Amino acid sequence: MNFEKGKILVAMSGGVDSSVAAALLVEAGYEVTGMFAVNYDDSDVATHDEEYAKSCWVPDYRDALRVAAKLGIPLLKLNFTKEYKELVLDYMYSEYAVGRTPNPDVMCNRYIKFGVWLDKARELGFDKLATGHYATVTLAHEHSSTVAQYKLRVAKDTNKDQTYFLHQLTQGQLSHVLFPIGDYTKKEIRELAKKFDLPTAEKEESMGICFVGEVDMKTFLQDKIGDKVQEGNIIFSDGTILGQHEGLALYTIGQRHVGVESGKIKGTHGDTRPLFVVDKRLDTDELVVGYEDDPLLWRREAHVLDMHWISGREPLFPLQCEVRLRHRQKMQNAQITRARQHDSTTALLIDFDEPQRAVTPGQFAVLYKDDECLGGGVVI
Repeated sequence: MNFEKGKILVAMSGGVDSSVAAALLVEAGYEVTGMFAVNYDDSDVATHDEEYAKSCWVPDYRDALRVAAKLGIPLLKLNFTKEYKELVLDYMYSEYAVGRTPNPDVMCNRYIKFGVWLDKARELGFDKLATGHYATVTLAHEHSSTVAQYKLRVAKDTNKDQTYFLHQLTQGQLSHVLFPIGDYTKKEIRELAKKFDLPTAEKEESMGICFVGEVDMKTFLQDKIGDKVQEGNIIFSDGTILGQHEGLALYTIGQRHVGVESGKIKGTHGDTRPLFVVDKRLDTDELVVGYEDDPLLWRREAHVLDMHWISGREPLFPLQCEVRLRHRQKMQNAQITRARQHDSTTALLIDFDEPQRAVTPGQFAVLYKDDECLGGGVVI
């Protein structure tokens, strides 16, 4: 790290990554304060598990307190439950309710972590907000301009890289953030945690979404938006009706185990291959299923709306670059051009070199070139 020293607010989740981020900044001589954010409460969890929800963040808070005490830094506990509900949870519910599959982590980074958290850090007099994300930021001058550009780049540990979730950040946001662990691998972070003798050195990775509680996502969504979805037919891609679904919002493209078997399909002659969701027809409330090799499950093209460019300006088209349709997906070569939609809106057309499995409306297509994250938009 080679940044000017200053007052840094470090978002500390109680995990090993943010703990090491704080330790590295303290070691580098920054004036560091920790911040633990409470983003959810019992009103936003599965109704049958409220006791879990009320306390699910408490163990992490205690770990963050222990790390802050070890490092000799103060730890603030700030409440953002109102903002999180309005900017992330309500978005997630509304997207699922209309049959799309949203990515709340992207919206959380855009509007919460580097939105209201960053605003609060600046309001409290901090120069930068630091987090334990696996990503790096560089500052460079464009060849044809004297204006400096912040570039979001892939982390050293490409398996842990989190730029997919950070692709909506702006130049203004990137100018006030630090990602201290972006130049380290996860293995090196574990070693550093032991070196710093941090209480979280052996803590396991956090899995799932805390506010969902100990239930699966389908049950959680039934609790939250069950009154906004309706049943319909499950059909094979040839039109054969196989059964009834519980609401399109509860299924996603590429999903297996949809409650029906292929034995009912005419002409299959005992074919027992598993079925996958290959399409969701919102106009007829039909859930379409097919085999793994069904053409509906594989697409060479994807249309993207609401494209966000981190640089603040569009590149020249056609653009040859790499694309991810999901976190940790291997980079896919593609060509990007503009396309006019039937409702006269301007979208981007992504033409992949190879067919892509389960291109899912509501998810994000994120663009890269030479390990730089260019931005991304919503798949339609």
